[in-house]
Amino acid sequence: MAATEVGCEHYVRNCRLKAPCCGKFYVCRLCHDAEEDHEMDRFQVKEVQCIPCNAVQEAQHACKECNVEFGEYYCGICHLFDKDKKQYHCQPCGICRIGPREKYFHCEKCNLCLACNLQGNHKCVENVSRQNCPVCMEDIHTSRIGADVLPCGHLLHKTCFMEMCKTGSYRCPLCMHSACDMQAYWEERDKEIAQSPMPTEYQDATVKIICNDCQAHCTVPFHVLGLKCSGCGSYNTAQDGGLIQPPQPPEPQEPPQQQQQQDQNQQEEEEEEQEEEEDPDP
Repeated sequence: MAATEVGCEHYVRNCRLKAPCCGKFYVCRLCHDAEEDHEMDRFQVKEVQCIPCNAVQEAQHACKECNVEFGEYYCGICHLFDKDKKQYHCQPCGICRIGPREKYFHCEKCNLCLACNLQGNHKCVENVSRQNCPVCMEDIHTSRIGADVLPCGHLLHKTCFMEMCKTGSYRCPLCMHSACDMQAYWEERDKEIAQSPMPTEYQDATVKIICNDCQAHCTVPFHVLGLKCSGCGSYNTAQDGGLIQPPQPPEPQEPPQQQQQQDQNQQEEEEEEQEEEEDPDP
């Protein structure tokens, strides 16, 4: 008998799991964890309760009493019952993933399943999915929320990434690398800077920077709208120190002969003033 649309807000299923930790019945581990002060280990689940007939039995695909199917999809390892979403169990990940399987591959170094279009086309970060999302600090590996792979190789929940973009933030919270292709934005910044010259006293000023995208250290022209990396053209940079003003040219020196004549004239003027002070008035 096919499963009907019952279950909880998380899964469509016709059974409740008996929590091995407390013996209580919940439709899923997430419902259990929301109500209890401890977490359910789904891998240790041994028994389930049929929702239509209430029969408690060994975890399996269909009820042994009324033959109702507990879920269109069933994994005997994860004890996952759900509507068919082309799920598959990934042995290296140790959990079920939403497929279809042929559209994903398991990256051994990253230790997670990625879309096939990223095979050989992503930056590997060892065991990256075992880290929490740097935005919400929640688990990524077993999360029901999908993850985005950033150019730097770090992961964020898709929902967290979307919220981050809404706030105007474009950098990875972990390494500060640009989180998406910013080339069009950098070109717009070039135009803005070209149309907004700095005041005269700052036009020749420079500053040292560190590029968050290519890690280059360089000295570039200073502008309040942005500091452009001379290596990769990114404006995702950090200032390293204060302004560097060009050296001021030395004041022009008068020719020695002219200076000597001025000194002589000054001396003569001083002598005349002294003589006038010594002579009595007629």
